[in-house]
Amino acid sequence: MSGPSSLSLTLRIWRQRRDEPSGHILDHLLTDLSPDLSLLEALDRLNQQLLLAGERPVYFDHDCREGICGSCGFMINGQAHGPRSGTTVCQLYLRDFSDGQVLTLEPWRARAFPLIQDLAVDRSSLDRLLMAGGYVSVNIGSAPEANALPVGLDQAAQSFDAASCIGCGACVAACPNASASLFVAAKLAHLELLPQGKPEAPRRSRRMRQRMETEGFGACGNQLECSAVCPKEIPSSLISRMNREASD
Repeated sequence: MSGPSSLSLTLRIWRQRRDEPSGHILDHLLTDLSPDLSLLEALDRLNQQLLLAGERPVYFDHDCREGICGSCGFMINGQAHGPRSGTTVCQLYLRDFSDGQVLTLEPWRARAFPLIQDLAVDRSSLDRLLMAGGYVSVNIGSAPEANALPVGLDQAAQSFDAASCIGCGACVAACPNASASLFVAAKLAHLELLPQGKPEAPRRSRRMRQRMETEGFGACGNQLECSAVCPKEIPSSLISRMNREASD
């Protein structure tokens, strides 16, 4: 049985300017929406209406709109990236919601993610975590022959899975302690599972973990909400791996 040809949604959106010390929720009713629109396209339509009415449009981040870059993230009814697992906000379509449904849209809430405006936050703290150690700096010369450095299939697959992290920050937003442990654990595993990353592994882990504290991220409380909301479904087992490596 097919769904409705159009639907209405009430978007309850957090509105806060850059220079305002606090914000508030404003309700916006959208009608006659195609179920094939994405949620971001619905926000585009809302912004067009607001501009025509001489009102300030909703500020939100986006780029690829293909679930690749992670810049679109915000909370939908209290859940990072919304109700669908393994999905970014930009890949949410209105057919995922019911006619007349009320959606509350809020930005990531974390000390390390200061608010820019409305639904957008500054996530440059994740970039600084990478600058602290998320790279391989040893000089390995020119590209070696492909078979000169054997890498096991399982190792390569695990490293690739960890490298799929897009740095959206949903793990931080969902964690009660605003921990970046899943993000750091993914970056560590991505490099340390491969031979090229092993020489710097202890220093990399130490520097990135120290940087987490400096940036104001909290400690992992083993709630595992981070993995549940991750659009790339990074497993929480990587956090255990990171902690074991640090204790060795």
